[in-house]
This record gives sequence, C-alpha cells and structure tokens, in this order.
Amino acid sequence: MSSNQGPCPLEPGHRRYLLDLARASIRHGLTTGSPLPVDLAGLPSRLKERRATFVTLKKGGALRGCIGCLEALKPLAVDVADNAFSAAFRDPRFPPVTADEIDGLDIHVSLLTPPEPMSFLSERDLIGRLRAGIDGLILQEGPLRGTFLPSVWEALPRPEDFLRQLKLKAGLPEDYWSDTLRISRYQVESIDQA
Repeated sequence: MSSNQGPCPLEPGHRRYLLDLARASIRHGLTTGSPLPVDLAGLPSRLKERRATFVTLKKGGALRGCIGCLEALKPLAVDVADNAFSAAFRDPRFPPVTADEIDGLDIHVSLLTPPEPMSFLSERDLIGRLRAGIDGLILQEGPLRGTFLPSVWEALPRPEDFLRQLKLKAGLPEDYWSDTLRISRYQVESIDQA
C-alpha cells in the first residue's frame, strides 16, 4: 500500500490480534448466533479507527465465505468481528460454518483504503488504467453495485476479464457499457495467517 493511500500498515501484534479476533467471533457465533462483542476501552487507538474491512474464509484453498463493507462505518476491531461472523454464517453462497470446520479455516482480513473515483474516456481507457494485483474495484450503475478485492486478480489476471466478471457480479451483462457507469478503486492491507 503506498504511503498516500491511507494509514500506515498495522504492527504485527495488531495484525495477529485481528486474526485471533476473527476466529474468536466465529466461535462465539456458533454458540450465540451473534458476533463477538468487542470492548474498545482497552484497545490501542489503531484498532479503534474507523476502517472498512472484508473477511475472507477459505477451506482447503477454496472460498468458504467472504463478507465486508466498502465504507468505514465502524471501529476496525468491531468491523472485523462483525464481518468474520457474517462471512461464516451469512454469506448466501454457502451453508453456515460448522464447529468441526473452524480449526481448518484459513482467515484473511483485508483493510481497505478509502475508494477513489476513477476518470476514464471509454472502456478501453478504463482497462488501460487498471493495475493488476493492486487495485480493488467498485462498479456502480444506478442501484446495481459490485466489487472485487485485489486478491481476485489471482484468478482473473487480465484487466479485460477482471472488468467483465465484475459487471456480471454487479448484475450487468459482461459487454455492458454506459456513460453513467461509475468506477472507484481502492487498495488493501492484507492480513493472512503466517
């Protein structure tokens, strides 16, 4: 993440805390049906900053859940706890996580920078401005919206394919184009289990 794109990277201890918090929130959700409540009083200020996050769960290398928020609405620790719970139990693409799966889940936390609207003259111009492996994109057309985290570039390394699949995710035809289409980009600080 470049220095002008948002906060400095988190310290290793804060990164570990967020991964542990995500797993604890999933465990808590199994028995209570709700995310782990986070006591902000004793946390460092970096973990109380309002940040937008996504939590991605993988099992055996395959996606098992991914939920997040594009706007920084909650303190970082609360957002991670809430999104971990939602990724485990509320992602409509998957059945809820079960107790015997928790220890085998790989948890990935993405901290998003504030989205920046992109300017472009045409679809070809937009494709030329995309930075593979760096940019996450938000595509919006009227009420339809979709996003891909930068990690999606691993599966869709060609900018043309990345944009085409994002249109489909937003509910648009893959060849759709309009002068009212809005695209914003963001970057992420990725936190993975070591």
